[in-house]
Amino acid sequence: MIPEAREVHLSRKDRKVLEACCRSPVTLQRDLKRARIVLLAADGRSTRSIAKEVGVQPRIVSLWRHRYADHGLEGLQDKPRPGKQPIYTKTTDKRILKLLDKPPPQGFARWTGPLLAEALGDVDVQYVWRFLRSHKIDLVARKSWCESNDPNFTAKAADVVGLYVAPPAKAIVLCVDEKPSIQALERAQGYLKLPNGRALTGQSHDYKRHGTTTLFAALEVATGKIIATHSKRRRRVEFLDFMNSVTAAFPNRKLHVILDNLNTHKKNEDWLKAHPNVQFHFTPTSASWLNQVEVWFSILQGQSLSGTSFTSLKQLQEHIDAYVNAYNDRAEPFAWTKKKVRQRRFKGRRITQL
Repeated sequence: MIPEAREVHLSRKDRKVLEACCRSPVTLQRDLKRARIVLLAADGRSTRSIAKEVGVQPRIVSLWRHRYADHGLEGLQDKPRPGKQPIYTKTTDKRILKLLDKPPPQGFARWTGPLLAEALGDVDVQYVWRFLRSHKIDLVARKSWCESNDPNFTAKAADVVGLYVAPPAKAIVLCVDEKPSIQALERAQGYLKLPNGRALTGQSHDYKRHGTTTLFAALEVATGKIIATHSKRRRRVEFLDFMNSVTAAFPNRKLHVILDNLNTHKKNEDWLKAHPNVQFHFTPTSASWLNQVEVWFSILQGQSLSGTSFTSLKQLQEHIDAYVNAYNDRAEPFAWTKKKVRQRRFKGRRITQL
């Protein structure tokens, strides 16, 4: 039985809203039908005639007539439905976070989804994974940091950065360091064709050692070019021999050399007295990343050394020399953009000792 039809009175404002809803191409069909029902009811149409024109049951027309008459435009919106109560709540999320602050079970290096679910006891592992993803918590990724305790960090870092952004006039700024123990490894390499026709490049896990070399390198900050030489060891005598070759490459020029705090780089006062045009600048303790040549060593590793095979130490050295020559042909200076230098302690850092 259809309830008695309610009389509908539309204000000008409500009529404009409903008519705009009917004209809009993005209006949902359910909202369009409700708007048409109210508009037709306001024109005095009967419930059955509205149902026939809109294409719904008379009881649906009666429902929205009553809803609008009682609540206005707000009555045309869906009422919130109770639905099923969630199994896991914010309390569950807090339990997961609290558990992550604790060390993993004995014998395990880190927490995993199944370990967390097992420790919680009443939480499904799939919810644990969903929670971790929603909070962008990666249980595998690790961050590393290096906190300098050098009391003169700011002064030393400002000195080095100052040489990058405002080098002295008519002077050469060089970043010098060494990459020790580069291994000449001989590996079987080639292409592997899979049964599906796909070809992969790779190398065997087995290798044969043919010795190591230590690469001394100096990066000219203004041009990005590299001066490099090989040595069997990285003692003070090899370092000073390399510095002799560097000074010979820039005769009668003032050289500002940036070095890290390796012991062989220090206590070279006699050599510096013999070379008054050379001045050493040292990076702060545990801050060798300020030395730009470290960036170049990373480029060398990625572009020249990774995945290669050498049958002799001489072949390794010739390979590196060829890369240095090719790099210098297209060398560009690194753009140093960070000008403010300050020493900041990590707040709330937790160090766990096992």
